[in-house]
Amino acid sequence: MAKRIAIVEDEAAIRDNYAAAFKREGYAVDTYDSRKPALQAFAARLPDLVVIDINLRDDVEGGFELCRELRARAAELPIIFLTARDSEFDAVSGLRLGADDYLTKDISLPHLMARIAALFRRLEAMQQPHAAESRLTRGDLAIDTERMTVLWQEQPVGLTLTEFWLVHAMARYPGHVKNRQQLMDAAQAVLDDNTITSHVKRIRRKFIAIDAGFNAIETVYGMGYRWLQ
Repeated sequence: MAKRIAIVEDEAAIRDNYAAAFKREGYAVDTYDSRKPALQAFAARLPDLVVIDINLRDDVEGGFELCRELRARAAELPIIFLTARDSEFDAVSGLRLGADDYLTKDISLPHLMARIAALFRRLEAMQQPHAAESRLTRGDLAIDTERMTVLWQEQPVGLTLTEFWLVHAMARYPGHVKNRQQLMDAAQAVLDDNTITSHVKRIRRKFIAIDAGFNAIETVYGMGYRWLQ
């Protein structure tokens, strides 16, 4: 069955252009011009991936609000921002809200398709793990790739797909420094340094919300990150 992509974009010409491109790649596509109809549709059925603009009609921050609401409903749902807003502040804001990627509309269609394919590969890898690697325990951390869950002190940690793979990559070899390229490869995504830094900060905050003394992720300045347990 074809993967279903939802596009939430208020400009009809842009929306139709992306929809046509996705359909040529074999995806099923649903389109929405604003946050409200998208949320109504998602309440009945979540797509496999959501592509969101930030500005939605008169709702200047509508995409951010939609991302926040979607992430509250489904921690693992792949979410990509695709927007004309190219400031670092907006990109960091989108990632902090839980998006898996933040792209600007000057991205080429082949590059966009590659990023989307990478997200789906990561999801499929989680759903069909190698049996020997489906469970990983490191001290208070427990990762189950078959069920797509992460526990800290037996409490669930709601991670996005990108965050899940970053934690898995670090915890798999505790004490080993993972540089940004290795983390990017583990996440099967193209992430710049600032994006990885933002993801790691969000990961830390989620663990600290459960355990104020959490310090298992160490920043090794100029090199990368490592899991200490």
